[in-house]
Amino acid sequence: MPSLKKIVIQNFRNIELQELEFSPNINCISGGNGEGKTNLLDAIWYLSMTKSAFASSDNFNFRYGSDSFSLLGQYELDNGTSTRIGIQVSKDSDKKLKRDDKACLKFAEHIGLLPIVMVSPADVSMVSSASEERRKFVNSVLSQMDRQYLLEVQTYNKYLMQRNKLLKAGIADEELLSTFDYKLAEYAQPIFEKRKTFCQKLIPIVQRYYSEISGGKEEVDIQYSSALSKASLTDLLKEHREQDRILKFTSVGVHRDDFLFSMGGHPIRRCGSQGQQKSFLVALKFAQYEVMKNAYGYAPILLLDDLFDKLDMNRVSNLLSMVSGHEFGQIFLSDSNKVRIESIVDNLTTERAYIETRGGVFTRVDE
Repeated sequence: MPSLKKIVIQNFRNIELQELEFSPNINCISGGNGEGKTNLLDAIWYLSMTKSAFASSDNFNFRYGSDSFSLLGQYELDNGTSTRIGIQVSKDSDKKLKRDDKACLKFAEHIGLLPIVMVSPADVSMVSSASEERRKFVNSVLSQMDRQYLLEVQTYNKYLMQRNKLLKAGIADEELLSTFDYKLAEYAQPIFEKRKTFCQKLIPIVQRYYSEISGGKEEVDIQYSSALSKASLTDLLKEHREQDRILKFTSVGVHRDDFLFSMGGHPIRRCGSQGQQKSFLVALKFAQYEVMKNAYGYAPILLLDDLFDKLDMNRVSNLLSMVSGHEFGQIFLSDSNKVRIESIVDNLTTERAYIETRGGVFTRVDE
């Protein structure tokens, strides 16, 4: 299974220059709020996904006063070989990605090489926000496991943007709109089918993990909501064409799909406490981890950012039993409470690294 052996970070968020070596098992990062714990995890995520898990634009990733940042990771791969992944981003030039010092021209070919899963407080947006956040989650998972899916989503979005430009400009060319309808439908159908299959695999695993975390106190579910479950996209676009002309955008398609989270038959965002919502999101991400592990044949890298926040001790205890009882790969675990994280991890394994951070400076304290 892939593991990150060493990382070099320069001018990323609040990290000026840092070189760190990691344990192939559990790595614990402690420090106060705003000191850089999440920034380190985001740098690791960036090396796998070529973008931040949190910032919508790279403009937010440059260290204050700098106009570029770079990340370099040295990985041990599943087959016993090693590889170096380097990313350099500048304000005045294109993002550059290298593997073993050779330029990678297509970032899509890199996604999935280093499978990764992150559990973060920011995940709450999947419960509280609009459907876009839930689609982004599903797209991120499927894009890592299925390169063709990533290309299908990218191509669908390209045609969607072109169709919306026509609608916004008020161009009433029936033949041209029909052409875009045909191309959108061509790519929408496999996207819909793959999302449906993914949900069918995910739901029972989420329910099992949630039961383990909560002690079987509540029942949860996920429902995949898509207009394509009722008709083909070609028919739907034809039916909504006049409405789209009025709205000046495409109002139906897989870009409007949603994934509905429920507890006891009611929306989690309305009936779930903060602890219940956090438990559900952890169960969701652990289920993602298991699905990806089964697909790859080995464990992804797991990033756990402030995992124990908003969980009572019973749920924390159940969660730790899960981590220690399953075949997890390399884990990065952050917590603001150094004593708590050390007492927890020392009971799990002796193969671990402790790292403290202050002001973007990281220090190994177990050596």
